[in-house]
Amino acid sequence: MLHSSLVDSPLLKVSRPVSACSRCRSAKVKCDNKLPACTACERAGREKDCTAANDQFARGKERSYVAALELRIEKLERRLTYARSTKASVALHGPEDHQTADPGRKDSLAFIRAAIHRKAARTQENADINTLVSDFGYLAVNTTTRDFEPSESNMTFARLVLAASTNEPVPEPESGNLPPEATARSLVEFYETSVLPLYPAFPGTTLHALVSDLYQERPRQIRSSEYWLFWMVLAISSVGQSRNRQDEHYQNGVEFVARALPHADRALRPGYGTQVQSLLLLTQYSMLDPAHFDSWHPIGFACRAVVDQGLHQDPPNSQQISPDALDERRRIFYCVYALDRAISMTHARAFSFYDAAASVALPSPAPASGAVAAGAMTKPSQDASVPLFRLRQLQSDWYQALYQGNPAEPLPDATSFIWQKYFEMWEWSERLPPDLPSTIRELLDLELRYSYVYCIASSARGAQVPAYGRLLIFDHVISYIDRIYEIASSSANSAFYTYHDALRVFFMGSQFVAVLRDIGDILLSGSNIPVPPQTPGKVSAPPRPVRLDRSSGDNLDRSLRCLERVKLTLGLYGNRWDHALALRNSFEMISSEVWTNLSTRRSMRDGAVGARW
Repeated sequence: MLHSSLVDSPLLKVSRPVSACSRCRSAKVKCDNKLPACTACERAGREKDCTAANDQFARGKERSYVAALELRIEKLERRLTYARSTKASVALHGPEDHQTADPGRKDSLAFIRAAIHRKAARTQENADINTLVSDFGYLAVNTTTRDFEPSESNMTFARLVLAASTNEPVPEPESGNLPPEATARSLVEFYETSVLPLYPAFPGTTLHALVSDLYQERPRQIRSSEYWLFWMVLAISSVGQSRNRQDEHYQNGVEFVARALPHADRALRPGYGTQVQSLLLLTQYSMLDPAHFDSWHPIGFACRAVVDQGLHQDPPNSQQISPDALDERRRIFYCVYALDRAISMTHARAFSFYDAAASVALPSPAPASGAVAAGAMTKPSQDASVPLFRLRQLQSDWYQALYQGNPAEPLPDATSFIWQKYFEMWEWSERLPPDLPSTIRELLDLELRYSYVYCIASSARGAQVPAYGRLLIFDHVISYIDRIYEIASSSANSAFYTYHDALRVFFMGSQFVAVLRDIGDILLSGSNIPVPPQTPGKVSAPPRPVRLDRSSGDNLDRSLRCLERVKLTLGLYGNRWDHALALRNSFEMISSEVWTNLSTRRSMRDGAVGARW
């Protein structure tokens, strides 16, 4: 996981009201825009004359206000582009510190200068973002407000989302034609088997019906939200199959996104049911193409839209709604919830909303649907979304307690709390449906091991990790890295693996290095680390996981192999994402001392064995 600049996680502030009511404006007094009447009008007994309660802009100022915003956006975009071009890639343990400072001299003048420069840059970025966001006024506060009709001169919600989310501009599309129908159906099928089982924000039948309509000789009138759905699904599926940022899959994906962007104004406009699904598609693509989009912003906008539309609460019993419609509503909420939790944890940031603010029951499993291709029905994809949603709930519970609580108030019994959460996640894994596809089950198993390590690792509110906890981290990291290395080395993606998996690999490798630094001598000597004795009334420590790499040697060989595979995996991911190469370089720096010590130890061991022979 990476540290993020304030550009990537701004402190959003609600600005002063955009306009005063007509009475306060004529009297030139401060108006607080209180509803249903402002305080000044209320005190004067003129509540009925308070005319601006529902006005979005002061009369006569709409065009000038928007023009001023657009000019300011243009200036700030240039400044942010320059800041991003000069900003070094950062990681959870501060890789930029290693890149700018001499590792042997933490107090060097170069290190001090670099720290001062970074602090000044972050301060300036913070001021820029806060000023920009505050100037959007009401538009940034309520995502259910209907936009103006899109034009070249006004600011829409979609343009705000794209301005905040875009890292590099997407090139203009090269073609205006639809891809061959066989290509479109193949990409839709990939999405249906790899992404839709995890995030069923819309039925698979909707995709196939849309493709059929688009490729008719005389297609019906297609809405902008449908074009957005079509092109974004093709983009996600194409980039999802890419193995190199120069290959045809990636180039096609960028082309498909370029074809989708002209439909963004209407697809993302607030107050419409397709808004959240459209934001989810943008988030999914952003997770695969961090060069062009930052996933943190679109998922934040999606969460705000969910809350503003009331999807974070189940409808009251008095409201008549069909079971299918209720399940669809719940699935949309949990798709946003699951992605928000995953992205926030990966970047070590706060969730967009607390669990206590939401009250939505888990949906029923989505109906399986097979893709129709060449007159044959492909095998239906088993829905894995409900198990994933449940895991996200378990992760959210301990993450909020360990990482989002007040650091000045440690948990009363952090160790027992962690063992309890560990047991709940293990219990979840034991209840997984037996008929899940092997690729989806493998992805969920990796997510489970990542969660084990994340939960046990040190936190601001947790207790010091005991030796047995570090042993569990040691075992789970090795199993995780062995499997993710094989997946990264594969010739094709088997499931929805994204740039965030590179961040997870760096995190797991960093935790592995920390364990070797703390108890490396105990682990490598073969000394036994017993399971902590159970305290009456407390949750017992979990058993050590079954070792899967029996043929890989002792703990010394396993450690060197794991460290090597972390670097190899990040190198493979670097073929797809430039940021992964920065992660690999940073990991090489933080692990260099441990690697040297382990290599020396192995040379001495092998030399002693050779001398005996």
